[in-house]
Amino acid sequence: MDKADLETYQVQLSQVELALSADAENQELISLRSELKELIELTQAAIAQQDAATSSSKAEASKKVVAATASSSKVWAAGDECLAKYSGDGQWYPARIASVGGSGDNRAYSVVFKGYNNTELVNAGQIKPLPANHQGPAPSASNKRKLSKMEEEERERKKKKNEKKVEAKAAKAKEQQEKQQSWQKFAKKSEKKGIHIAGVTGTSIFKTPENPLGKVGVTGSGKGMTDVAPRIKHKFEATDDPNA
Repeated sequence: MDKADLETYQVQLSQVELALSADAENQELISLRSELKELIELTQAAIAQQDAATSSSKAEASKKVVAATASSSKVWAAGDECLAKYSGDGQWYPARIASVGGSGDNRAYSVVFKGYNNTELVNAGQIKPLPANHQGPAPSASNKRKLSKMEEEERERKKKKNEKKVEAKAAKAKEQQEKQQSWQKFAKKSEKKGIHIAGVTGTSIFKTPENPLGKVGVTGSGKGMTDVAPRIKHKFEATDDPNA
């Protein structure tokens, strides 16, 4: 039903009214007039309902346009808080912009989802301002978002990589310890044979010297200087035999 039908019913009603003015007792005309009035009321109600739905749709569309315009016109910068669409489930989550890239007409944003520390690259249509009444509750185990298959694989890969690093460090530490023990055994055997190895046997140079004038860490500290015999030029005499 539309306005054209309503106009048709109204014209027909006026014609029936005119006919009844000449024949007021005509039952067919009276019945037809009643039906036309009922049709007119139903049509008016349907048109009113359609107008209300159209108005509501236009208002909703207008809100979306305004929101989209505001989101697209906003200049986002690193550190801004926003709502970002997560590709794993298509839902919007609170996030923080970590970095901004791309060209002026095609911006790309690297966002970190709050509470999950997942990083994702999104475009301008996948981020929007936080609602005015938004409160960011701390995520709990009950409402924690489920990781995607790719994220699970990445987490497992990092876990195995860290385990290999720990194993490599442990193996290296064990190897160093075995070398140290082997060296100590060798040093002890050498000491028994009377062979002194520097840094293993003998007196440490860092031992406090007995001489009060000595210095720690200086070998022979506190002792007098070694006497050196003076060098003199030899004088040849006539009695000296050069072949002697």
